[in-house]
Parts: sequence; C-alpha cells; structure tokens
Amino acid sequence: MRRRVVVTGLGAVTPLGNDVATTWRALQDGVSGATRITKFDPSAFPVQFACELKGFDPLLSMERKEAKRADPYT
Repeated sequence: MRRRVVVTGLGAVTPLGNDVATTWRALQDGVSGATRITKFDPSAFPVQFACELKGFDPLLSMERKEAKRADPYT
C-alpha cells in the first residue's frame, strides 16, 4: 500500500521571524537569531546571548488559557 502525505499549510515562529516567509528570508541571508538577552537581566550568568522571539503575541494564535500554560523559554 502506498501512503501519501499532504501538506495543508506551513507555520513558523522563530527568532528569525514570526512567519515562514520572514524566517526563510533570514535563513537565506545568513542572519543569526542569537542576540543579547532582553527578557531578563543575564548579568549573573556566563552566557549573555539567546534566541528570543521578538514581537510575538501568543494571543493571536492561541486561547488565553493555553498561552498562560505555555512556557516562554521552550
């Protein structure tokens, strides 16, 4: 029996962009998603860089209850 896969859509929320087109363009341009940490003061830690999401509002893509349960540092 031959199985088929059907892709019905694409989605991406990454440090490079909050949609597939922006992320893909940044990848092609060789852009790094790593920047200085801004979500908290990292001065007590040896690492000062991370790949944070910028400008992402989880309430635009999920219910408030679900967004509250989601870990922002996944």
